[in-house]
Amino acid sequence: MSKTVQRVYPTLNEEKKLFKSGYQLVIGFDEVGRGALAGPVMVGAAAITITTLNTDIPQGLADSKMLTAKKRESLFYPLQEWSYAWAVGSATNQEIDAWGISYALGIAALRALNVIESHLIEQKQESLLSSVAGILDGPIDYITPASMTINAPTVPILPSITTRVKGDMTCACISAASVLAKVTRDQLMEKYAQDHQYQAYHWDNNKGYGSAAHRQAITEQGPSNLHRLTWHLV
Repeated sequence: MSKTVQRVYPTLNEEKKLFKSGYQLVIGFDEVGRGALAGPVMVGAAAITITTLNTDIPQGLADSKMLTAKKRESLFYPLQEWSYAWAVGSATNQEIDAWGISYALGIAALRALNVIESHLIEQKQESLLSSVAGILDGPIDYITPASMTINAPTVPILPSITTRVKGDMTCACISAASVLAKVTRDQLMEKYAQDHQYQAYHWDNNKGYGSAAHRQAITEQGPSNLHRLTWHLV
């Protein structure tokens, strides 16, 4: 007899706690592309304010890995409207090779953060930056350490970062960041796949991850200029 698996949907419970403690802006962060063999790593950032608590979470929102490509794409623009501000930061395959994946993720997250905070300043909404919290999916804060290094972009305010294991399943702002980043990266890899020099790698299907067809193409063609050369490619 099979057991029924109860699906978990994200809520704003964690975000409510942060607003109750005095934060003016809460930003969810999530990564995509960590395990890919080619292409950039990306970190999505979805910012909300206390007014967001009075709005409905877009229907069907969940961790991007739990959604079909069609469902993620259908949520892409509603999530942009629902978020008070959003951005997706990236680090190239060359940066991953030079820096390692954890540091590259930190820089990508800071690049997304810089876009959001710079936009708010341009819109004369600096008051929202008086107290900023960040919720990062996973067990490790890779944002704060990266912010203190020479390659980090200058961000107006560094958020107080908390980490949440499986946050992409339980925290709405992290789930939003997850979907925004996933769709952005998938679209980029599909665009690359149309280029003749990359067609053999089938990125339109595998998005740069290590499928059998992708690894076979690397064996036959060799790596491209978008592959992570320090990784075990075949």
